[in-house]
Amino acid sequence: MSDKPFFSARDLHAYYGDSYIVQGISFDIAEGEILAFLGRNGAGKTTTLRTIARAPNPELQKGEIWLNGDPVHEMKTHEAARHGIALVPEDRRIIGGLTVEENLKLAQIAEPRGWPLEKIYESFPRLAERRKQEGTTLSGGEQQMLAVARALARDIKLLLLDEPYEGLAPVIVQEVERILQNIKALGITSILVEQNAVAALNLADRAIILDMGEIAFDGTAQDVLDNEDLRNEYLAL
Repeated sequence: MSDKPFFSARDLHAYYGDSYIVQGISFDIAEGEILAFLGRNGAGKTTTLRTIARAPNPELQKGEIWLNGDPVHEMKTHEAARHGIALVPEDRRIIGGLTVEENLKLAQIAEPRGWPLEKIYESFPRLAERRKQEGTTLSGGEQQMLAVARALARDIKLLLLDEPYEGLAPVIVQEVERILQNIKALGITSILVEQNAVAALNLADRAIILDMGEIAFDGTAQDVLDNEDLRNEYLAL
């Protein structure tokens, strides 16, 4: 058995132009673990996710990203996706003009494929009901479900979720939480960025708090829930 972590980031530095956003962070994730990235707006959370997914912006100036022994830092965006990294962005990016089912089938055009449609519809019954509806006409919560389902339609090793509860009504947040709990039960390794810190901490095993591009805290999610001073200082909770 390998003693190397399933996922490892080492000394990451990322920039948008001249703006120095991620300033030398390092962390590991065990297989099956859910890690919550927390912090105020501008702390570098989304930039870290996009760096891991090898999105063209930001620019990774220094650092290494390893996933199950693969050097992700040497990959382009499509290569990272083929190696099992799936980013569900805050804006969801549902493809206009395509139905729910067409959005899902498009995700499965290239190998390696993940969940078959039958399993997706079993886990997301609301999407099954709306399979013939144009994806961009769904409600915000339904679009979030479609974005997550589209990621699962690929054979993923690491799921990156950027603000999955953003803009959703409380009743829809509960439904999305249920879906994410199911993903956790399946043992899918995930990183969750979320302003709703309490919801994120209730889901996550571990939490990292970013402050001005640096790691201010790395410990269990329960540690953050139990530490009022820490929450007041970095999360305004």
